[in-house]
Amino acid sequence: MIKQNIMNRLFFMFILTMISLGAFAQNTVNQFDEAGNRHGVWKKYFDKTDQLRYEGKFDHGKEMDTFKFYTLNKKKSVLSAIKVFNPNNSMASVKFISSKGKPISEGTMNGRLYTGKWTYYHNNSAAVMSTESYDDNGNLVGDKVVYYKNGQIAETSIYKDGKLEGESKWYSEKGILLKEFLYKNDELHGLAKYYDGDGIMLAEGEYQHGRKHKTWNYYEGGKLKKSTDHTRRSNNPKKQ
Repeated sequence: MIKQNIMNRLFFMFILTMISLGAFAQNTVNQFDEAGNRHGVWKKYFDKTDQLRYEGKFDHGKEMDTFKFYTLNKKKSVLSAIKVFNPNNSMASVKFISSKGKPISEGTMNGRLYTGKWTYYHNNSAAVMSTESYDDNGNLVGDKVVYYKNGQIAETSIYKDGKLEGESKWYSEKGILLKEFLYKNDELHGLAKYYDGDGIMLAEGEYQHGRKHKTWNYYEGGKLKKSTDHTRRSNNPKKQ
């Protein structure tokens, strides 16, 4: 009898200890430091639900290591993004994820700004859809390349301060050149050429600040069909 009482007391003490530990663990989540900054493990939930919105760890207000972000899908939290923070600055390696767990895009962010190289993927495929780069201000810069699912290049273009600048080209899935343009400050400006699916010339001429300018040549079967002077039209927007 005495032995049974001792066992009951030990079991009761064990239960109390586990409850205390659970309460302590809960109290260590979503804490602030003396300066009012978030510190330690944080978990936030969607309003009026028990479904996670994000979880991660702060060090006196600074995001540390891996953060996971979620969206609600059929009232359940589904992982939508993973950010791994650099401990020495505000940079983070980021991966956005579809509701099916497939990568949508990945790259680097500085706060809310995209920086450096980013890669985007086709829907329902691991194939790369496009690659592009951003400067420190979050503007597109340098080469952007778009791909078909088969890996063939679909489009190439160049950006400067977030605007198209220089040569852009479009290709068919067979790698045949379809269009080639020149851009200046995000406007079509300079020689442009159009081709059919066999790579035969359809039209060529110049753009000036987004409008056709000077003489354009139009072809059928690779032979010149007609020429049109767009100079007057480009100088009179109402006739465009």
